[in-house]
Amino acid sequence: MVSDAIKKQLCAIVGAENVLDADLDRFGYSYDSSFVPLIPPNKPDLVVRPMTTAEVAAVMALAHANTIPVTPRGAASGRTGGCIPLAGGISLALDRMTRILEIDEQNMLVTAEPGVRTIDLYNACAAKDLFYPPDPASWKFSTIGGNVAENAGGMRAVKYGVTNNYVMGLEVVLADGTVINTGGKALKNVTGYNLTGLFTGSEGTLGVITKVLLRLIPMPKMRNTLQLMFPALDNACLTIHKMLQSGVTPAAAELMDQTSIQAVARHRHLVIDPAIEACVVIEIDGEDTESLEKQAHQIEAIAHSFGVAEVRIAASVQEAEDIWSIRRGLSSAIGAMAPNRFGEDISVPRNEFPAVMRRIREVAAKYNLCIAVYGHAGDGNLHPSVLCDLSRPEEAERVHQAIDEIFAAALDAGGTLSGEHGIGITKKGYIANALGNAGVNTLKTIKQSLDPKGILNPGKIW
Repeated sequence: MVSDAIKKQLCAIVGAENVLDADLDRFGYSYDSSFVPLIPPNKPDLVVRPMTTAEVAAVMALAHANTIPVTPRGAASGRTGGCIPLAGGISLALDRMTRILEIDEQNMLVTAEPGVRTIDLYNACAAKDLFYPPDPASWKFSTIGGNVAENAGGMRAVKYGVTNNYVMGLEVVLADGTVINTGGKALKNVTGYNLTGLFTGSEGTLGVITKVLLRLIPMPKMRNTLQLMFPALDNACLTIHKMLQSGVTPAAAELMDQTSIQAVARHRHLVIDPAIEACVVIEIDGEDTESLEKQAHQIEAIAHSFGVAEVRIAASVQEAEDIWSIRRGLSSAIGAMAPNRFGEDISVPRNEFPAVMRRIREVAAKYNLCIAVYGHAGDGNLHPSVLCDLSRPEEAERVHQAIDEIFAAALDAGGTLSGEHGIGITKKGYIANALGNAGVNTLKTIKQSLDPKGILNPGKIW
């Protein structure tokens, strides 16, 4: 428990109105967007809401001196329990740090605080004809600090990469309150270890990110969207593979299996032929109409060679939005199908995508479970969602066995446990399978060096 004396000092640092200890407030900071029920809830002892780097540093120095656990928190949109305070202590909410500090148009860089929403940063840059590509599905409410902490991806990753491809520098508060700056505006930088890369994806276990410097690129002049419907899942996967081999690199290539498609159909009151096994949504961009038309016709020809049932090329911005709304509303549609859902996140080499999709279908049949699969087919990132009712003990056991086999399928194919959601709580039991004991011990050595008291986000990753 955090003592009254410590609470008084925290109030002096951030203001009494920004230190929350009411039971209802603490409950509100006990969960995130993951699908694992934690009973009883893991409530923090206090919620602290700093507004400046100096305040974060002072909070961390106080926590370090008194060995108080600290769990950094953004918008709580994570899917692996990363911001759940397993050890109580302080939930360090960064939602007041919401300033875009600079848009450097000459160098095509933006500097922002961690609480800036992804969509707000995107829009601010777009207004100056600059493009920040990473677009996690939660981009309307996820924050930049959380994106960096989890190395978030998104639908455009196939062409433009993920968050770490754009992080040029960070301001980080270490466990003892020390403030460091990594990277910078120079495009080339091999001065010492790559600390920027180390903190990106570290899930709040090594430091608290308080400022982010991001690289931007010119905004594509034109975009369009295609929707492809296939009667065979394998042919949908082969179409994407052939498209990439042919030299067409889409901005996004999203695949939904039959279960996912029908979930959206029910959720949005659409009529979609139940014989359709896969839907692929593709976004293309370019400099002019001719470039877009050329790409669209190439994709259409490839799709027809693999037996596509329907090709829809958006004829307007509204039609493109209508097509994308099917994909962006998918998570909610699938979540409505069952009382409980385990939404996983695995990544495999692109050529293994069809085989792993088939293996997941076999797992679903073996354990008599409904598993909806969708994902970023262009970069091999799958999101299997195991739908279930955990009130049935026998079904809960089958679910965990199925998840074990899904992770094994990813690793057997040369893939990873996570493409963009991180390890957090839900995958830490599998990390030794992915990295080996020597790899895990190396991570622990880094953790011990930067956080010797183990106060930063304890209970995560391993």
